[in-house]
Amino acid sequence: MHDDRTLTEERLDRALRERIRPAVHPRTEPLEFEVWHAPGEPVPFAEAVAAPYKPGALGDDWGPAWGTSWFRVTGRVPQSWAGETVEAVIDLGFAKDRPGFSAEALAHRPDGGVVKALNPRNTWLRVGEPVVGGEEFTYYLEAAANPEILEGVSQLGDRETAGSEPLYRVERMDLAVFDRQVWELVQDLEVLDQLMRQLPLGSARRWEILRAVERCLDALDLDAVGASATAARERLRDVLDSPANASAHRLSAVGHAHIDSAWLWPLRETVRKVARTTSNVVALMDDRPEFVFAMSQAQQLDWLREHQPALYARVKEKAAAGQFVPVGGMWVESDTNMPGSEALARQFVYGKRFFLEEFGVETEEVWLPDSFGYSAALPQLVKLSGSRWFLTQKISWNTTNPFPHHSFLWEGLDGTRVFTHFPPVDTYVAELSGEELAHAEANFRDKGHATRSLVPFGWGDGGGGPTREMLARAERLADLEGSPRVTIETPSDFFTAAEAEYERPPVWLGELYLELHRGTYTSQARTKQGNRRSEHLLREAELWAATAAVRAGFPYPQEELDRIWKSVLLHQFHDILPGSSIAWVHREAEATYARIAEELEAVIGAAQRALAGAAEGGGTVVFNSAPHGRAGVVAGGAALAPEQPEQPVEVEEYDGGFRLDNGVLRVTVDARGLVVSVVDLVAGRETVAPGGAANLLQVHPDLPNRWDAWDVDAFYRNTVTDLTEADVVRRSGDGVEVVRSFGSSRVTQLLTLRPGARRLDVDTEVDWHEQEKFLKAAFPIDVRADHSTAETQFGHVQRPTHTNTSWEAAKFEICAHRFLHVGEPGWGAALINDSTYGHDVTRTVREDGSTTTTVRLSLLRAPRYPDPATDQGVHRLRYALLPGATIGDAVREGWSFSLPERRVPGSAEVAPLVSVDDDAVVVTAVKLADDGSGDVVVRLHEAHGGRVSARLTAGFALAGASVTDLLERPLADERAEVDGDAVLLGLRPFQIVTLRLTPNA
Repeated sequence: MHDDRTLTEERLDRALRERIRPAVHPRTEPLEFEVWHAPGEPVPFAEAVAAPYKPGALGDDWGPAWGTSWFRVTGRVPQSWAGETVEAVIDLGFAKDRPGFSAEALAHRPDGGVVKALNPRNTWLRVGEPVVGGEEFTYYLEAAANPEILEGVSQLGDRETAGSEPLYRVERMDLAVFDRQVWELVQDLEVLDQLMRQLPLGSARRWEILRAVERCLDALDLDAVGASATAARERLRDVLDSPANASAHRLSAVGHAHIDSAWLWPLRETVRKVARTTSNVVALMDDRPEFVFAMSQAQQLDWLREHQPALYARVKEKAAAGQFVPVGGMWVESDTNMPGSEALARQFVYGKRFFLEEFGVETEEVWLPDSFGYSAALPQLVKLSGSRWFLTQKISWNTTNPFPHHSFLWEGLDGTRVFTHFPPVDTYVAELSGEELAHAEANFRDKGHATRSLVPFGWGDGGGGPTREMLARAERLADLEGSPRVTIETPSDFFTAAEAEYERPPVWLGELYLELHRGTYTSQARTKQGNRRSEHLLREAELWAATAAVRAGFPYPQEELDRIWKSVLLHQFHDILPGSSIAWVHREAEATYARIAEELEAVIGAAQRALAGAAEGGGTVVFNSAPHGRAGVVAGGAALAPEQPEQPVEVEEYDGGFRLDNGVLRVTVDARGLVVSVVDLVAGRETVAPGGAANLLQVHPDLPNRWDAWDVDAFYRNTVTDLTEADVVRRSGDGVEVVRSFGSSRVTQLLTLRPGARRLDVDTEVDWHEQEKFLKAAFPIDVRADHSTAETQFGHVQRPTHTNTSWEAAKFEICAHRFLHVGEPGWGAALINDSTYGHDVTRTVREDGSTTTTVRLSLLRAPRYPDPATDQGVHRLRYALLPGATIGDAVREGWSFSLPERRVPGSAEVAPLVSVDDDAVVVTAVKLADDGSGDVVVRLHEAHGGRVSARLTAGFALAGASVTDLLERPLADERAEVDGDAVLLGLRPFQIVTLRLTPNA
């Protein structure tokens, strides 16, 4: 037999493109439309419907970037179309490739009711099925002129710089007959064509499909496609009815639309994207009762509740019917590297509570397909939130080491394990194409142990969701020879079956480090500073408001704190906090954080004034909100300030520079303004490696191969400029001021020792005007450390400093919270910071055989996409070197550095609301219970990595105590051991405990 495969495949391509697909809408009539271009920001429907519209025509330009145009579309169904299915087919000039990344529209009826959305892959509105003829109709289309910002340097990322030129042109406004049989023929042919091309050339099945396609095309009259479509479909019946192999992989298809809460669009546009996507989803559900759609991010559904209550009611109806499935259990799909301990816990608290209160659903699957790596703290938080399973997709983006499992047990810091799935389809925006399904089956790494995987399908990132074409594919692929079996079902159905069939799944211990997007630990420093500051202010506000409520009847501001928490959690979304959004998003974030700070400072101030009492004789009360005592003030308490000032630090000129000495540390700053010696006087040991200089600022070129704001590629380290020239090196008070100029930028640093402190503080102000550069601060430490220890949520993680394998080499940039520690038995050192997350650690062996371990903080970057002005301007960054530090010292000083004491006029001694007798136990939150009962809720964890027995004492008469989950619900298998007004604790390493303490009335 001659090989005519290519001939038939090309014949099918052309027939589909030029004859069959166009015949889906065989008869058309033009629609009339008018347009109103809304000035400024989007307006409500009631305002739009009353606006002055003007006649429009095909070819009209519309939409400056971020503008909104309303189209009033009217039509009348011809009488001759009686009995037909009729649709409006509309193309507003959509970009043809990716839904959600260009213009979109939401269709309304004249009464304001939402119909569905329009986007590049969803251009139809159903008018009637069947029509009787003569029907008149009107649609109002709220069209968003969202610009495409997919690559390169662009000013379109902010309305303030985007310009006023229109971006789009009206291409089509038609009323059309929808030919169901032709549409079904298209679906048949596309599914078979995609399957055929994935099968081996030597496969009999491939050739059977090819011959069936050939017979189908022979039966099709290309001049009368509609009339011959049924006969043509019959020629495909045998190959479509042939069942899948008994061993075929099983794919659980879950409808989905991953919607970035902000990214290449601002938050306000995501509000509209959610409405557009959910309107499409519920419309599809009306037609396809088997369709199941999973939606995460409680924040997005809360937006829908607020802005589209009627549509939200439809969503709740579909949820009650089991078709619309809330998943994820978090407020947003947050970044998980950088949110603080309590913030990551609150992601679950606010997300789970929303789904419980609004939908009556206890979400069990944590759904984070697109976050940029996953903290080792997550498994314990998943379990404590009442969830059972975890799903991610992003680790398929690893550039060095393919992840070895697709279904596995993920073990966290404390030993908690959760069943985790990593879909082998390698996308969270699947179309259910033949290529995707073949890849999922071939790629699945647990063959022989497991038989099933999950595939999230539907347009995402910018929204859109599943289409009727995708559902048609799923229907045909349910049991089709040569393909995996596809079943549309809920995530919980998949997880239940997958967990049950995998008797001994492999275990992955520790973080799921993403070998990509490492620049997100540093990009957009102001956003990261705003987050860190907000987290600490929320801690203080809850602590002092709860203390004042119990002690002084202070009105606890629950609603205000909830509102602020939700705003902070929203901005931890995985394209906001990581710094990978357009300029508009980060400009708004900076303003939001400033407003939050002002509001929380007001709460803190009012609560502390209520506690401090009268300022008799000019007294001052010192409040300590850190979880450890300091300067004579207990943790979470307040005391009168000492009358005698502390002794000053000695600062003297030395060898052209300066020497600082506080009796604990002796620091030498040379004439270049570099720290060339830090002697730990207690241990009698030099910290800085011989010949090295600490606090050495270094600048690297920074042009990654692809994702500017996201990535730093390893080759950036090949070229470095050390900033050793100083404009000024001079004494400033009890410290040394150093000023340097470089490129177009300037940095001013103040190096200080505090009396009695084992810490060299560095206060840095950078006026940053570089482009595509990376600024680091290096500390070469004379210590042989085979691993570094970095604070993460509710504990710390250790990472090798060597590069023995590709797994270690890939971690050339790592994330740490308040501290990063390196050490050897008996001595170590830590770097602590107030807002820096990116770090790197390298090691060299010197000629004398000793080892230099260099720790560097990543201070600033200057990528140009998607925000061309990333981090330009003035920044203030604070960090410190802590020689002679244990892990416990690093924990303590990290908190102390970030939570300075507050001084308030007054004369009262304020005992802590709760106290713990062991520094290894860190209290991350003290608050009143969310249910308004007046109970005091305390969340704490073991922070040093060992077992501990401790006593938590309540600063009030205790009526009872219980151990709860994150949502403050009692845990059936945990009991609080109460001893008077205290609770006795026995904690394993890094264990998190939430206690609910009931005061004695």
